[in-house]
Amino acid sequence: MNDRSDLARRRLPPCRRWLRLMRAGALLGAVPLLAGCAAGPDYVPPAPPPDTGFLPSPAAFPPAGRGDGTQHTQTGAAVPERWWSAFASPQLDDTVAQAIAGSPTLDTARATLAQAQQAILAARGGLFPQADIAASGERARTSGGGAAHAVGNLLTVGPTVSYDLDLFGRVRRQVEQQTALAESQRDALAAVYLALTGNTVTQALTAASAREQMAAVDDIVAVDRHNVELVRIEREVGKASDSDVLAARSQLASDLALAPPLAQQLSAAEDALAILVGQTPARWQAPRFDFGTIALPLDIPVSLPSAWVQARPDIRAAQAQLHAASAAIGVATAQLYPDVTLSASWTQAASAMGPLFESANRLWSVAAALTAPMFHGGTLKAQQREAIDAFDAQLGTYRQTVLTAFGQVADTLRALEHDADALAAQREALDTAKASLALEQESYRVGIASLVDVLQAQRLYAQARVGYARAKGQRYVDTAQLYVAMGGDAHAWTQRDAGQGEPAAGAGRDSLRPDAGRARGEDR
Repeated sequence: MNDRSDLARRRLPPCRRWLRLMRAGALLGAVPLLAGCAAGPDYVPPAPPPDTGFLPSPAAFPPAGRGDGTQHTQTGAAVPERWWSAFASPQLDDTVAQAIAGSPTLDTARATLAQAQQAILAARGGLFPQADIAASGERARTSGGGAAHAVGNLLTVGPTVSYDLDLFGRVRRQVEQQTALAESQRDALAAVYLALTGNTVTQALTAASAREQMAAVDDIVAVDRHNVELVRIEREVGKASDSDVLAARSQLASDLALAPPLAQQLSAAEDALAILVGQTPARWQAPRFDFGTIALPLDIPVSLPSAWVQARPDIRAAQAQLHAASAAIGVATAQLYPDVTLSASWTQAASAMGPLFESANRLWSVAAALTAPMFHGGTLKAQQREAIDAFDAQLGTYRQTVLTAFGQVADTLRALEHDADALAAQREALDTAKASLALEQESYRVGIASLVDVLQAQRLYAQARVGYARAKGQRYVDTAQLYVAMGGDAHAWTQRDAGQGEPAAGAGRDSLRPDAGRARGEDR
């Protein structure tokens, strides 16, 4: 099914020989055989990608520096359920649980899935006989053929039953299409869950990073204030000049300016967490996240691509949409062929209520009707070609979704490699700046270095502390993003959450097998 011509050739493979029987007039003999065929191609899922990894060479994370830990990838390992527990933070676990329980976005996705599941039931109704009951009453004047006319009443009541044999699988393909669309909605729910949990973890880590950077700035500001006071005292005794005082104050003001952007980053992260858990920022207080109580996962699972495509909800949703587009070809193809309907009625008719239900006034009928398209101005063929084109478009969308997802995983793996390099460099810069500051302070104390030298060393140390905290936070965030890029535990969670609301047995992934509609047709 890689091109349109292939799909067109396969639009009715099991039914052609039975059509010859119909053309020969052997309709009754062909009906039982036709009842098992369905027009259009049977869906075949795209082949999974080869297990050659996500990068040209395996990701290698160098040591990030003293006390910062070295991360490793576990190739072929599946992402565990509640993957955020790898950060070993009870506060984080509780916040994610609140987000899952209170998110309006999840409620919306659940309702949309329930709507799609009801559409399956509505489509399945066409596989069964349709029964109605009708009652009517009329008064009419009839002609007796001469000058006399009769005026009388006619009352009728009774059931009618009709049954579409669905010889060419139009209804079964509609059921297949709606089932695939419902599966797409299930995967959309999984995508919402994955985004919700991933964003919650990311915002919590962002808050921890901002708080650690703010702590570094606060320590530096405290040192700056001490230096301002020290220089003021030395000026009074003639050991410092006015320019030294101004330089110390300038350093303090410069470092104070680092705090407001970080405070805003922290506030924005905590406000975002409130929204994610389904509360307003005024009514919900975020926990105090900091890296002192959050562990960095060192062993990170990286699934094989063949298993990964079944874990990513966006890829699963694109595949379900592809299945729905395939079934739509069958629906459009079935419109090109005859439709046979059986019907029966049982009617009680009388001129008055009294004798209405007497056996003498009982009427019944049994009928079979065949409707075959003759001329529709090319509409039906155009609809079939439209369905094939829609399938081709969806196939391209599926391929692009897979490529984009591959790129996301590769980018995140590379980011973690670079994070380790950056953190190691920042650790070295921090250690060097700290040693340099201590040396300059001692040199200033014994009169070798100037105050300007001390202030410059302090500035370098401040920049190193903030840079180290920022690099550390980015490493945590990118670790969480890799879990998300691998699909997290979205599929497993959705199976538990949405499985309770399935409309009937067979509406899940198993019912998407190409022979599922045929089996239902034989059992009806």
